[in-house]
Amino acid sequence: MANPAGVMRCRRTWTGSLPLLLICIVGALRLSAQAAVTSDDGPLQTNTDVARVRMIGNDDILKMARAGLSDDILVQTIQSKPGHYDTAPDDLIALKTAGISDRVISTMEAHGTGLVMRPSKTAVEISPLVAGVDEIGVYYKSTKGEQAGQWLPLQTERVVFKSGGAAKSILTHGIISKDMNGHLTGPTSALSLPTGVEILIYAPLGTDANEYDFLRLQEHKDNREFRTLTGGVFHSESGAERNELEFHPKKIATQMYTFTVPADIEKGEYGVLPPGSANTQGLAGTGKIFTFAIRE
Repeated sequence: MANPAGVMRCRRTWTGSLPLLLICIVGALRLSAQAAVTSDDGPLQTNTDVARVRMIGNDDILKMARAGLSDDILVQTIQSKPGHYDTAPDDLIALKTAGISDRVISTMEAHGTGLVMRPSKTAVEISPLVAGVDEIGVYYKSTKGEQAGQWLPLQTERVVFKSGGAAKSILTHGIISKDMNGHLTGPTSALSLPTGVEILIYAPLGTDANEYDFLRLQEHKDNREFRTLTGGVFHSESGAERNELEFHPKKIATQMYTFTVPADIEKGEYGVLPPGSANTQGLAGTGKIFTFAIRE
């Protein structure tokens, strides 16, 4: 908008020369434009704001659930949309109290760790890469109470290894000299599991579940023991007994394998021996074994 005061001054100073009048008016218009740019609203600037991606959080999941959206939709939203979910114990309790299902909560937890989902015949469910399986070890899937469906760590016990000859007087069968004998303190494991339980092995990088041993432990009054050939099979002169049981681990994810304890397995003491526990033959040493008992 032109500056009226400036134009009036041009008219008052006009002495009859049309070019001088035009020059004066152009100058007034320029001053008017500069004044508009430097008004109280400040100088005009380029808008550098960009649209920010909105992160979905706990409150959004609660709103969607209250609106009646199904678990399938909630899980798909969590998987496909950017989000940040608070999963501290108090947050999980609040979600559960609000009626959010374990499946949705597990998906929220998995989202924060970059874990994957896998399909099943009935629904889409979290693969065993879930909260609770956060370090190398062996786990079992609980079937009881509030923890049903969750992966929980197996009992870990210290095992002492000795060369085969050290246990010859204890065992009834002859022992091949290359065998290693593992000894555990106490007559039984503190953990009792049912037959048909699913076991998860989270193996170290560079190892395979087939390098683990699934063992039936020999029970004594105050200890348990087993024989193995540095992760191999149990040997005896007759070949009638074995400590190592056949199992068929299935790979479900990177470093993740599962197998099922047979439904017809005998009652007794069992262990899963990780590789490397006794890989120095003929020398005494210690390691760890994951144990459980079948008593049902």
